[in-house]
Amino acid sequence: MIKIILLVLLAAIVAFLVVAAMQPDDFRIARSISVAAPPATVSALVNDFHQWPEWSPWAKMDPAAKATFDGPAMGVGAKFAWAGNSQVGEGRMTITDDRPGELVRINLEFVKPFAATNTAEFTFKGEGPGTLVTWSMTGRNNLMGKAFSLIMNCDKMVGGEFEKGLADIKRLAEAKK
Repeated sequence: MIKIILLVLLAAIVAFLVVAAMQPDDFRIARSISVAAPPATVSALVNDFHQWPEWSPWAKMDPAAKATFDGPAMGVGAKFAWAGNSQVGEGRMTITDDRPGELVRINLEFVKPFAATNTAEFTFKGEGPGTLVTWSMTGRNNLMGKAFSLIMNCDKMVGGEFEKGLADIKRLAEAKK
């Protein structure tokens, strides 16, 4: 009887891994919001890592996280590293492309709780007197990421945090106009 239970368990694990391996290799999570402020005002909140504690949902999850800044104060080459609690982990970000009022692209490297390298982008599209802001993250899924996505809805989990951050960006940008 124990042998049958172990074989069924092994078959279930193999089936789970096969299904996980068939998941997409790439992922993209994105959320957008309309902001009643010009693109330059909105993008200025993003291309300066020193302003992120005001709107980043992860900064609010661990206000005591250790943060370090390197490189220029803002724009291409600006770097931010963090080490925090289990909710925020550890990693670093580097701005790789900055077109004020249009785009901020960031190389996002996670160290803990798991190693991964993704790309985060903020795009700013003028809409009359306002701006459509889109925050996205793209990356590759290894087998562990694919398996995790079968258990947790990463789009919903991370996308929900993007929505919180975008709402705070909206609040801050509209207060500055």
